[in-house]
Amino acid sequence: MIFQPRLALFAALLSPAVLLFGDRPWLALAGVGAIVFLVWLVDWLLATSPSRIGVARKLPSSVTLGRTGSVSWLVTNGSERAASIRFAEGLAPSLQADVRRAHLRLAAGRSATVETDVTPMRRGRFALGELVIRVDGPLGFAARQQVRWLPEELRIFPRFPSRAEAELRLKRNRLDMGLRSARMRGGGSEFEQLRDFTVDDEFRKIDWSATARANRLIVKTFRTERNQTVINILDNGRLMAGQVAEVPRSEHAMDAIMAVTTVATGLGDRTGLLIFDRNVRTSVAASARSTQLSRITNAMFDIEPELAESDYRGAFTETLLRFNRRTMLIIHTELVEQTLGEFLLPALPLLTRSHVVVIAAVRDPAVDAWATAVPANAEEAHRHAAARASLAERQRTIAELRRNGASVIDAVPGKLSARLMDHYLDVKAKGKL
Repeated sequence: MIFQPRLALFAALLSPAVLLFGDRPWLALAGVGAIVFLVWLVDWLLATSPSRIGVARKLPSSVTLGRTGSVSWLVTNGSERAASIRFAEGLAPSLQADVRRAHLRLAAGRSATVETDVTPMRRGRFALGELVIRVDGPLGFAARQQVRWLPEELRIFPRFPSRAEAELRLKRNRLDMGLRSARMRGGGSEFEQLRDFTVDDEFRKIDWSATARANRLIVKTFRTERNQTVINILDNGRLMAGQVAEVPRSEHAMDAIMAVTTVATGLGDRTGLLIFDRNVRTSVAASARSTQLSRITNAMFDIEPELAESDYRGAFTETLLRFNRRTMLIIHTELVEQTLGEFLLPALPLLTRSHVVVIAAVRDPAVDAWATAVPANAEEAHRHAAARASLAERQRTIAELRRNGASVIDAVPGKLSARLMDHYLDVKAKGKL
């Protein structure tokens, strides 16, 4: 039972009638109340039932964090007369929807679409359920209301700012020979064909047996192998919850993971994913299918860092069980000397014995700036000293990781993905896998 504001105004207009019954005001009040209630009841009875109003919500399959998507509602008046319809949707504040409530008047049997833009500021799953529909009475004194349950889910995917760079690198490293094959420039280790020697060929590529048989110089050509394996291992522990350039470290890592996946699968290599903190959270089996980027994005878009120490040994053991062939393993973590020295370094030999291991971390440019700035006061001097100590610790950690057989990519936001892609392409071109 809904009382509209107009009903209060109507009651106020009738209130002077009380003055006509100065000796019996209660009788006047009762009369005014009866009139107001009767008018409200008539209006309520004449109001269209909300069950005759159809509302169908339309969501995008997904929206990328920070970009704009569209949510719409198709409202249909299924009754025999015009109706004044209001509805409200409980969209989360972080979706930054332009419209959460709407009011429209529809003739009998007509439909209308209400749209709103959403620009999400947080990734993950957003459950949508209750939608409130209210139909006003024809006099505007009463309304009927119904709560409609429309369960759906809106998925917000992580940013992928390196997409353009990834696609550019992929195009540059494909040779078009009638087919879109995944052949890389430079040397390789997989034999392709024999052909006549040219002045641009290296002498070490001459096949002397074929040369003797043909009585002319013949060279071997190679192509970089396909169907190699690249596994991204994402540390989801407390170290990755910290922010760099106002973005969690895990978000920078996800961008790098999507970039490497785009290039590697485009060149015919298999890519996979493993996410861990205290336990292995999820994994995606290695594949070179064109849908692999979508599978990996779906596996990590709603993962939030666990505020606990990560179990590197458990994650590496799981990696060895799942991926037993020689693989390029890219471990996305943060370079903290004490934590890595206590947890990662002891477990690292499990991987470096038989795999190509890369440690990827995002470097905070603010710390670099503090370390190089000339302090102007005591507070800045303290910050300057702390930044220099932090960078020195970081360099010691990088040196120790390299001594233990791992490559290290430590780059500022916007550069990490590019350097990782270039490192992968270099490893592939040199046949290290």
